[in-house]
Amino acid sequence: MTVLNLLVTGGGGQLGRSLAEVPGVAVHAPTSAELDVTSAGAVIEAVSSLAAPAVVINAAAYTAVDKAESEPARAFAVNADAPRVLAAACSSRNVPLIHVSTDYVFAGDATTPYDVDSPVGPQGTYGVTKLAGEDAVLGSGARSWVVRTSWVYSAYGSNFVKTMARLESSRETLSVVDDQRGAPTWAADLAAGLVELANRIAEGAAPASRILHCTGGGETTWFEFARAVFTELGADPDRVSPCTTADYPTPAKRPAYSVLSNASWVEAGLTPLRPWREALSAAFAAHDFRVSS
Repeated sequence: MTVLNLLVTGGGGQLGRSLAEVPGVAVHAPTSAELDVTSAGAVIEAVSSLAAPAVVINAAAYTAVDKAESEPARAFAVNADAPRVLAAACSSRNVPLIHVSTDYVFAGDATTPYDVDSPVGPQGTYGVTKLAGEDAVLGSGARSWVVRTSWVYSAYGSNFVKTMARLESSRETLSVVDDQRGAPTWAADLAAGLVELANRIAEGAAPASRILHCTGGGETTWFEFARAVFTELGADPDRVSPCTTADYPTPAKRPAYSVLSNASWVEAGLTPLRPWREALSAAFAAHDFRVSS
Protein backbone atom coordinates (compact mmCIF):
# COMPACT_ATOMS: atom_id res chain seq x y z
CA MET A 1 0.00 0.00 0.00
CA THR A 2 1.37 3.40 -1.01
CA VAL A 3 1.80 5.82 1.88
CA LEU A 4 0.78 9.43 1.37
CA ASN A 5 3.54 12.00 1.95
CA LEU A 6 2.42 15.18 3.70
CA LEU A 7 4.32 18.42 3.98
CA VAL A 8 2.79 20.33 6.88
CA THR A 9 3.88 23.93 7.27
CA GLY A 10 3.68 25.41 10.76
CA GLY A 11 4.81 22.13 12.29
CA GLY A 12 5.46 23.74 15.67
CA GLY A 13 1.86 24.90 16.12
CA GLN A 14 -0.96 22.99 17.75
CA LEU A 15 -2.47 21.80 14.46
CA GLY A 16 0.93 21.01 12.94
CA ARG A 17 1.91 18.93 15.95
CA SER A 18 -1.45 17.16 15.89
CA LEU A 19 -1.08 16.36 12.19
CA ALA A 20 2.32 14.80 12.87
CA GLU A 21 0.59 12.34 15.23
CA VAL A 22 -1.96 11.02 12.70
CA PRO A 23 -1.07 7.42 11.80
CA GLY A 24 -0.93 5.97 8.31
CA VAL A 25 0.80 8.88 6.56
CA ALA A 26 4.39 10.07 6.28
CA VAL A 27 4.44 13.57 7.74
CA HIS A 28 7.21 16.13 7.40
CA ALA A 29 6.21 19.03 9.65
CA PRO A 30 8.97 21.65 9.82
CA THR A 31 8.62 24.43 12.37
CA SER A 32 8.74 28.09 11.37
CA ALA A 33 12.43 28.10 12.33
CA GLU A 34 13.04 25.16 10.00
CA LEU A 35 10.97 26.43 7.08
CA ASP A 36 10.35 30.13 6.48
CA VAL A 37 7.04 30.07 4.64
CA THR A 38 7.63 33.59 3.36
CA SER A 39 10.81 32.50 1.51
CA ALA A 40 10.00 31.41 -2.05
CA GLY A 41 13.29 29.57 -2.40
CA ALA A 42 12.86 27.60 0.82
CA VAL A 43 9.24 26.75 0.02
CA ILE A 44 10.02 25.60 -3.52
CA GLU A 45 12.81 23.39 -2.21
CA ALA A 46 10.51 21.84 0.42
CA VAL A 47 7.70 21.16 -2.06
CA SER A 48 10.12 19.83 -4.70
CA SER A 49 11.57 17.32 -2.24
CA LEU A 50 8.22 15.58 -1.74
CA ALA A 51 7.89 12.10 -3.19
CA ALA A 52 4.57 11.18 -4.82
CA PRO A 53 1.86 10.76 -3.77
CA ALA A 54 2.07 14.01 -1.86
CA VAL A 55 -0.16 16.77 -0.49
CA VAL A 56 0.79 20.01 1.27
CA ILE A 57 -1.24 21.19 4.27
CA ASN A 58 -0.67 24.80 5.21
CA ALA A 59 -1.10 24.97 8.98
CA ALA A 60 1.22 27.96 9.35
CA ALA A 61 -0.56 31.09 10.54
CA TYR A 62 -0.22 34.27 12.53
CA THR A 63 -2.99 33.69 15.08
CA ALA A 64 -2.43 36.45 17.66
CA VAL A 65 -5.78 38.12 16.95
CA ASP A 66 -5.26 41.19 19.14
CA LYS A 67 -1.57 41.62 18.37
CA ALA A 68 -2.37 41.62 14.64
CA GLU A 69 -3.98 45.02 15.09
CA SER A 70 -0.58 46.49 15.95
CA GLU A 71 1.46 44.15 13.71
CA PRO A 72 -0.48 44.15 10.44
CA ALA A 73 2.61 43.76 8.27
CA ARG A 74 3.68 40.60 10.08
CA ALA A 75 0.14 39.21 9.99
CA PHE A 76 -0.11 39.84 6.24
CA ALA A 77 3.31 38.28 5.63
CA VAL A 78 2.35 34.99 7.29
CA ASN A 79 -1.38 34.81 6.55
CA ALA A 80 -1.51 36.24 3.02
CA ASP A 81 1.93 36.45 1.41
CA ALA A 82 3.11 33.02 2.59
CA PRO A 83 0.05 31.16 1.23
CA ARG A 84 0.61 32.91 -2.10
CA VAL A 85 4.22 31.71 -2.18
CA LEU A 86 3.21 28.20 -1.13
CA ALA A 87 0.41 27.99 -3.69
CA ALA A 88 2.75 29.11 -6.48
CA ALA A 89 5.25 26.42 -5.51
CA CYS A 90 2.52 23.78 -5.42
CA SER A 91 1.14 24.92 -8.77
CA SER A 92 4.54 24.71 -10.45
CA ARG A 93 5.12 21.19 -9.07
CA ASN A 94 1.50 20.02 -9.51
CA VAL A 95 1.23 19.18 -5.80
CA PRO A 96 -2.23 19.59 -4.20
CA LEU A 97 -2.56 22.14 -1.40
CA ILE A 98 -4.95 22.25 1.56
CA HIS A 99 -4.99 25.67 3.19
CA VAL A 100 -6.41 25.99 6.72
CA SER A 101 -8.46 29.12 7.37
CA THR A 102 -10.81 30.51 10.00
CA ASP A 103 -14.29 31.58 11.05
CA TYR A 104 -12.92 35.12 11.39
CA VAL A 105 -13.37 35.71 7.65
CA PHE A 106 -17.05 36.29 8.46
CA ALA A 107 -18.58 39.39 10.06
CA GLY A 108 -20.01 37.43 12.98
CA ASP A 109 -23.47 38.99 12.79
CA ALA A 110 -25.36 35.92 11.57
CA THR A 111 -27.90 33.91 13.57
CA THR A 112 -27.53 30.59 11.71
CA PRO A 113 -24.36 28.68 10.77
CA TYR A 114 -22.29 30.16 7.95
CA ASP A 115 -22.18 28.12 4.75
CA VAL A 116 -19.09 28.03 2.54
CA ASP A 117 -20.72 30.51 0.13
CA SER A 118 -22.04 32.90 2.78
CA PRO A 119 -20.87 36.50 2.28
CA VAL A 120 -17.55 37.19 4.00
CA GLY A 121 -16.79 40.33 5.96
CA PRO A 122 -13.85 40.14 8.36
CA GLN A 123 -13.94 42.69 11.17
CA GLY A 124 -10.26 42.83 12.13
CA THR A 125 -6.74 42.56 10.76
CA TYR A 126 -6.45 38.85 11.51
CA GLY A 127 -9.61 38.02 9.56
CA VAL A 128 -8.66 40.34 6.71
CA THR A 129 -5.26 38.68 6.35
CA LYS A 130 -6.73 35.17 6.50
CA LEU A 131 -9.27 36.05 3.80
CA ALA A 132 -6.45 37.44 1.65
CA GLY A 133 -4.67 34.12 2.11
CA GLU A 134 -7.76 32.22 0.95
CA ASP A 135 -8.03 34.40 -2.15
CA ALA A 136 -4.34 33.97 -2.93
CA VAL A 137 -4.59 30.18 -2.73
CA LEU A 138 -7.83 29.80 -4.66
CA GLY A 139 -6.68 32.19 -7.38
CA SER A 140 -3.22 30.67 -7.78
CA GLY A 141 -3.97 27.99 -10.33
CA ALA A 142 -2.85 25.31 -7.88
CA ARG A 143 -5.03 22.31 -7.13
CA SER A 144 -6.12 23.76 -3.83
CA TRP A 145 -8.79 23.60 -1.16
CA VAL A 146 -9.54 25.94 1.74
CA VAL A 147 -10.71 24.38 4.99
CA ARG A 148 -12.17 26.82 7.51
CA THR A 149 -12.32 25.83 11.16
CA SER A 150 -12.93 27.51 14.52
CA TRP A 151 -12.02 27.66 18.21
CA VAL A 152 -9.15 25.18 17.89
CA TYR A 153 -7.55 23.79 21.03
CA SER A 154 -5.05 21.07 21.91
CA ALA A 155 -2.56 20.12 24.59
CA TYR A 156 0.05 22.14 22.70
CA GLY A 157 0.81 25.84 22.56
CA SER A 158 -1.58 28.50 23.77
CA ASN A 159 -5.34 28.12 23.52
CA PHE A 160 -8.55 28.64 25.47
CA VAL A 161 -8.67 25.23 27.13
CA LYS A 162 -5.11 25.47 28.43
CA THR A 163 -5.77 29.00 29.65
CA MET A 164 -8.87 27.88 31.55
CA ALA A 165 -6.95 24.95 33.06
CA ARG A 166 -4.26 27.36 34.27
CA LEU A 167 -6.73 29.87 35.67
CA GLU A 168 -8.71 27.18 37.48
CA SER A 169 -5.67 26.46 39.61
CA SER A 170 -4.84 30.10 40.28
CA ARG A 171 -8.20 31.84 40.74
CA GLU A 172 -11.17 31.11 42.93
CA THR A 173 -13.63 32.55 40.38
CA LEU A 174 -13.47 34.01 36.90
CA SER A 175 -15.76 35.67 34.38
CA VAL A 176 -16.00 34.51 30.78
CA VAL A 177 -17.81 36.05 27.81
CA ASP A 178 -21.26 34.54 27.22
CA ASP A 179 -22.43 36.50 24.15
CA GLN A 180 -20.07 35.02 21.56
CA ARG A 181 -21.06 31.70 19.98
CA GLY A 182 -18.89 29.25 18.06
CA ALA A 183 -17.89 25.62 17.65
CA PRO A 184 -14.88 24.33 19.65
CA THR A 185 -12.64 22.02 17.62
CA TRP A 186 -10.08 19.59 19.05
CA ALA A 187 -6.95 19.80 16.91
CA ALA A 188 -6.57 16.01 16.92
CA ASP A 189 -10.03 15.58 15.36
CA LEU A 190 -9.35 18.33 12.83
CA ALA A 191 -6.01 16.75 11.94
CA ALA A 192 -7.67 13.40 11.30
CA GLY A 193 -10.22 15.11 9.08
CA LEU A 194 -7.56 16.94 7.10
CA VAL A 195 -5.65 13.71 6.53
CA GLU A 196 -8.85 12.03 5.34
CA LEU A 197 -9.31 14.90 2.88
CA ALA A 198 -5.67 14.68 1.76
CA ASN A 199 -6.02 10.97 1.09
CA ARG A 200 -9.18 11.57 -0.93
CA ILE A 201 -7.40 14.20 -3.02
CA ALA A 202 -4.40 11.94 -3.60
CA GLU A 203 -6.72 9.12 -4.68
CA GLY A 204 -8.39 11.34 -7.29
CA ALA A 205 -11.64 11.67 -5.35
CA ALA A 206 -11.31 15.32 -4.35
CA PRO A 207 -14.43 17.27 -3.30
CA ALA A 208 -15.96 19.45 -5.99
CA SER A 209 -16.26 22.33 -3.54
CA ARG A 210 -12.92 24.09 -3.07
CA ILE A 211 -14.02 25.61 0.24
CA LEU A 212 -15.02 23.34 3.11
CA HIS A 213 -15.93 23.89 6.75
CA CYS A 214 -14.68 21.45 9.38
CA THR A 215 -15.40 22.06 13.07
CA GLY A 216 -16.50 20.16 16.13
CA GLY A 217 -20.23 19.40 16.07
CA GLY A 218 -22.71 21.70 17.74
CA GLU A 219 -22.14 25.16 19.19
CA THR A 220 -21.65 26.91 22.51
CA THR A 221 -20.42 30.13 24.12
CA TRP A 222 -17.02 30.78 25.66
CA PHE A 223 -18.73 30.80 29.07
CA GLU A 224 -20.29 27.37 28.60
CA PHE A 225 -17.05 26.11 27.07
CA ALA A 226 -15.18 27.28 30.18
CA ARG A 227 -17.70 25.56 32.46
CA ALA A 228 -17.18 22.34 30.51
CA VAL A 229 -13.41 22.64 30.96
CA PHE A 230 -13.87 23.08 34.71
CA THR A 231 -16.08 20.00 34.77
CA GLU A 232 -13.40 17.97 32.99
CA LEU A 233 -10.86 19.21 35.52
CA GLY A 234 -13.07 17.99 38.36
CA ALA A 235 -13.66 21.58 39.47
CA ASP A 236 -16.94 23.30 40.29
CA PRO A 237 -18.23 24.90 37.07
CA ASP A 238 -20.21 27.41 39.14
CA ARG A 239 -16.89 29.14 39.84
CA VAL A 240 -17.23 30.49 36.27
CA SER A 241 -19.65 33.37 35.82
CA PRO A 242 -20.87 34.98 32.59
CA CYS A 243 -19.99 38.43 31.33
CA THR A 244 -20.53 40.34 28.12
CA THR A 245 -18.14 41.31 25.35
CA ALA A 246 -18.54 44.93 26.48
CA ASP A 247 -17.25 43.90 29.91
CA TYR A 248 -14.06 42.55 28.36
CA PRO A 249 -12.83 44.99 25.67
CA THR A 250 -10.04 43.80 23.36
CA PRO A 251 -8.02 45.52 20.61
CA ALA A 252 -9.62 43.30 17.95
CA LYS A 253 -13.36 42.90 17.53
CA ARG A 254 -14.55 39.33 18.08
CA PRO A 255 -17.42 37.85 16.05
CA ALA A 256 -20.59 37.51 18.11
CA TYR A 257 -21.63 34.46 16.10
CA SER A 258 -19.13 32.43 14.09
CA VAL A 259 -20.63 28.94 13.89
CA LEU A 260 -19.67 27.27 10.61
CA SER A 261 -22.00 24.85 8.85
CA ASN A 262 -20.30 21.51 8.26
CA ALA A 263 -22.74 20.63 5.44
CA SER A 264 -20.03 21.01 2.80
CA TRP A 265 -17.83 18.52 4.63
CA VAL A 266 -20.61 15.95 4.92
CA GLU A 267 -21.75 16.48 1.33
CA ALA A 268 -18.18 15.73 0.21
CA GLY A 269 -18.49 12.32 1.84
CA LEU A 270 -16.01 13.17 4.57
CA THR A 271 -16.40 12.00 8.15
CA PRO A 272 -17.99 14.72 10.32
CA LEU A 273 -16.14 15.60 13.50
CA ARG A 274 -17.74 14.42 16.75
CA PRO A 275 -19.79 16.81 18.91
CA TRP A 276 -17.57 19.37 20.64
CA ARG A 277 -18.50 18.24 24.16
CA GLU A 278 -17.67 14.62 23.40
CA ALA A 279 -14.37 15.70 21.86
CA LEU A 280 -13.47 17.74 24.94
CA SER A 281 -13.90 14.69 27.18
CA ALA A 282 -11.74 12.65 24.79
CA ALA A 283 -9.09 15.35 24.79
CA PHE A 284 -8.90 15.36 28.58
CA ALA A 285 -8.72 11.57 28.61
CA ALA A 286 -5.72 11.78 26.27
CA HIS A 287 -3.83 14.76 27.73
CA ASP A 288 -3.10 16.65 30.93
CA PHE A 289 -4.02 20.20 30.02
CA ARG A 290 -2.42 21.58 33.16
CA VAL A 291 1.01 20.64 31.81
CA SER A 292 2.68 23.24 29.62
CA SER A 293 3.82 21.99 26.20
